[in-house]
Amino acid sequence: MKRYFYFVGVLLLSLGSVATAQTPVYLDDTKPVEERIEDALSRMTLEEKVALCHAQSKFSSPGVPRLGLPENWMTDGPHGIRAEVAWDEWEQAGWTNDSCMAFPALTCLAASWNPEMALLYGRSIGEEARYRNKNVLLGPGVNIYRTPLNGRNFEYMGEDPYLASEMVVPYVEGVQSNGVAACVKHFALNNQEYDRYAVDVEVSDRALYELYLPAFQAAVQRGKAWAIMGAYNRYKGQHCCHNQYLLNDILRGEWGFDGVVISDWGGVHNTVESAYNGLDMEFGTGTDGLGVSASDAYNHYFLAQPFLDLLKKGEIPESVLDGKVRNILRLMYRTTMNRNRPFGSFKNPAHALAARQIAQEGIVLLQNRDNVLPIPLDKTKKILVVGENAIKMMTVGGGSSSLKAWYEVSPLDGLRARVGDAAEVVYARGYVGNTDGSYNGVVSKVDLSESRSAEELLAEAVGLARESDYVIFVGGLNKNSQQDCEGGDRIAYGLPYNQDRVIEALAAANPRTVVVLISGNSVAMPWADRVPAIVEGWYCGSEAGNALASVLVGDVNPSGKLPFTIGKRLEDYHAHALNDPLVYPGVDHKQVYRDDIFVGYRWSDLQKDSEPLFCFGHGLSYTTFEYGKVLLDRKQMTAADTLRVRLTVKNTGNRAGAEVVQLYVSDLKSALPRPLKELKGFRKVMLQPGESREVEFLLDRTSLSYFDDAKHEWVAEPGRFEVLVGASSGDIRSKAGFELK
Repeated sequence: MKRYFYFVGVLLLSLGSVATAQTPVYLDDTKPVEERIEDALSRMTLEEKVALCHAQSKFSSPGVPRLGLPENWMTDGPHGIRAEVAWDEWEQAGWTNDSCMAFPALTCLAASWNPEMALLYGRSIGEEARYRNKNVLLGPGVNIYRTPLNGRNFEYMGEDPYLASEMVVPYVEGVQSNGVAACVKHFALNNQEYDRYAVDVEVSDRALYELYLPAFQAAVQRGKAWAIMGAYNRYKGQHCCHNQYLLNDILRGEWGFDGVVISDWGGVHNTVESAYNGLDMEFGTGTDGLGVSASDAYNHYFLAQPFLDLLKKGEIPESVLDGKVRNILRLMYRTTMNRNRPFGSFKNPAHALAARQIAQEGIVLLQNRDNVLPIPLDKTKKILVVGENAIKMMTVGGGSSSLKAWYEVSPLDGLRARVGDAAEVVYARGYVGNTDGSYNGVVSKVDLSESRSAEELLAEAVGLARESDYVIFVGGLNKNSQQDCEGGDRIAYGLPYNQDRVIEALAAANPRTVVVLISGNSVAMPWADRVPAIVEGWYCGSEAGNALASVLVGDVNPSGKLPFTIGKRLEDYHAHALNDPLVYPGVDHKQVYRDDIFVGYRWSDLQKDSEPLFCFGHGLSYTTFEYGKVLLDRKQMTAADTLRVRLTVKNTGNRAGAEVVQLYVSDLKSALPRPLKELKGFRKVMLQPGESREVEFLLDRTSLSYFDDAKHEWVAEPGRFEVLVGASSGDIRSKAGFELK
């Protein structure tokens, strides 16, 4: 019997050895990935390799069925997993199980100033992408907030490169922990929607490296992003999806990116440039890539048959193609070919909790005179909610971020659910905006039709305001064209639909009028001195109404801080202060960033005769915080040293709350012009009433450096510096100086 088992064991071992020997290297997950890539590459025909480089449908590219290499499937993000569309159309595919959890817009995430929320966000949305069998999430976006007219600002993380960098890294890590590639977009200088397909941006290398590239670099080098999406616009005369300087020199050359470069949909314009200038995968090109309809459209993409023809003629060496295929195979091995990646989940209650928590941490209390908020329900009998945005679905529309949400709780429904029988909550529309609630086949579940006139709507709202204890006006922007929407910029800085008139009338009728702005952009607020409370409510996704209600009634103490400056006028932004169309929006497809490094608070800090309405980093709380003195562990440092910064923060109020402690650095004398201060650190700390906590930061030479165009390098110039710590860029509580030797 022992001999029998011995022979059986030997036989099994032998069979296992044979099986292992017969397993090709590219399918053997015990082998190093780069070895598997080379083996797979060696087995492909020229045609199979070219096929990997372009789409086969709106959101997929082919694999190599002969070798068992799977397709790649993309999904729009970054706020939720897009509904399925038909194979070759933008229209809905008609699935009944493709709704998703709608997460807050990235402006809201950035406003949380909490990297833990970014990690939670990435993990949650990555789980949904994985469950839907998508291996590339087209997001997050990290383009810098240069002008408040940019229709796509709501998809990005604000005006500051340091804040965006610290928030994008955990987002990317969270997504990719699910075996789904985060495709960081739009690389680079895609800071407006107007003329986005053709505008050629001229910007100094200094502004490029100090403002517009850091978040992308952080995503690549610290977040280890597996994919990058090129932008529509041009830079140095070349489209960004096949741009030598951006993709080859910087992304791969300076940063060592080993992932895949994916075009924005329709962002490819030239076969030879696409071949040589860093693009790996082409998507969304109009019909055949040449403007002529063809039945086999995808074979006519710039990186399809035209590319294959040049390869066969020897005009482009096959090594160029092989470089692209290696990057695509590396994407596969990190995602679809990774048998150990998790399975993901969908319609998960944990995702609802995540969406709500992120929203609650991102909502910003901009103004709260006489502590009108939170609403004391024990002393309140009637609450009037006014405004179209209290009922309009905000998960629908906006362009590629439009979602078919599993559900969406409106501000009105969220407040009614939370208040319950404690008080009467009544609704008046107040104004009519855009009544079309559909987009790309997703139809709003809310009927926005209205037969009454503007005067009748206003009269109703004012009459109800006079007899209510509180008025909550829920307005702002929406995701319709030329507002917070892809494909076009806003045409004005003010609120649309004559909302200013409604707010002023309500404020005159009721001294406890609260304005809630639903938006992803700053807006003019000529009525700010007439209303006691203003709340930036963002686009908060499925749990929007519940999150907003929890803040308004005080279940949650607001802790969000602005990720961008809110100016009083459009001219308060440098891109518009010059009143030069060449600076914005461009002339004859040419644009010059004369604002250079002075964007956002970097510009407003220099204005002696005016202040922003609400500065970068601003956000109030229902409690108060006291800042101690800044302490440095040394008064002098060298470029090789680190500087330890410490201070104590105390909750001096009677509510638990979180404070975002912000650290800025000022170079007191520099060879080149520098901003008065720059964000170089932040910590979000939760404190109970009366609790104190020491907050610590570490600074090094990178925190003190600027980019020198002439030397093309980062320079930490010796001299005097100052550390400034406070509650916002305009509320500095303590300072301390030191010298860089």
